[in-house]
Amino acid sequence: MDDVRTIDEAALAAYLSRHLDGFTGPLNTEKFAGGQSNPTYLVRTPAANYVLRRKPPGHLLKSAHAIEREYRVMKALADTPVPVPRMLLICEDDHVLGTSFFLMEHVTGRVLWDPALPDETVSGRAAIYDAMNAALASLHSVDIAAAGLSDFGRPGNYFARQLARWSDQYRASETAPVPAMDRLIAWLGEALPEDDGRVALVHGDYRIDNMIFAADEPRLLALLDWELSTLGHPFADLAYQCMQWRLPNEGTFRGLGDLDRAAAGIPTEEQYVARYCARMGLAGIPDWTFCLAFSFFRLAAILQGVMKRALDGNSSNPERGLKMGEAVPVLAGMAMELVEGRAR
Repeated sequence: MDDVRTIDEAALAAYLSRHLDGFTGPLNTEKFAGGQSNPTYLVRTPAANYVLRRKPPGHLLKSAHAIEREYRVMKALADTPVPVPRMLLICEDDHVLGTSFFLMEHVTGRVLWDPALPDETVSGRAAIYDAMNAALASLHSVDIAAAGLSDFGRPGNYFARQLARWSDQYRASETAPVPAMDRLIAWLGEALPEDDGRVALVHGDYRIDNMIFAADEPRLLALLDWELSTLGHPFADLAYQCMQWRLPNEGTFRGLGDLDRAAAGIPTEEQYVARYCARMGLAGIPDWTFCLAFSFFRLAAILQGVMKRALDGNSSNPERGLKMGEAVPVLAGMAMELVEGRAR
């Protein structure tokens, strides 16, 4: 099996010399430490640096690791207010590096791994959270047809489709019984809201560590990791990010649940949702408990897949993948506390 930590640099240089305008070698590559899905690398050359993202080797779950979709959506968003890196090329010929890959510009800035933002000032934290809120509203306001993304997702009830998809993914990667997960899947099926017809471009993994901020100001430069993007319900993105207000800030989790958010300058969940609603012209978010519970479920299903890939030996970071899998019953349990009215 290919080693996701390394790339055939000679093969990559030969390919780029033929397909990338202005490319000059030699090059060297270094895998970024973060990420559990599609391995990502810094590509250094004398003239410029780039970022390469590829599918991992080995057997992949159906519809997983869709780098072609990532490339397409970021390229489509280039002329919109949504901040994304510039896409340079995509290679779907597995013979070059063993799996498909794409190349994009290298955006220089900060990745803020901890949503508590311990190194920021009170005003800096408030500004960063407002920048994320504004970017989410911009994303959900994209004219889908004008961006050429009218066929980027299937019609119909987004939550119903996603519940079916991630239930199937979870069962395909299940390694041990998780009773809370079984109860959660059943509850979501029973509580599924009627389709309200609301459709937007959704990111699917909207959280602070999938963003790059300017080095010296709270300005969002790039939104990354679009593997799960599709046409769907915008409230799913909002609820997914708002999970962080409920998760602890310890161990595997990077949340805000145990922090004095008011003293830190971080808005409450209610304030963050209200600011989003103001930007979108909404009176509120119906079925909020369902949206949150669904987000816990989907994250748990994703982490179960990460754990399965680690056990199968084709994870980007096997040790961390196994650790993240331990969070599955915790997330399912938190969701059931929420729906049963036991959450704080």
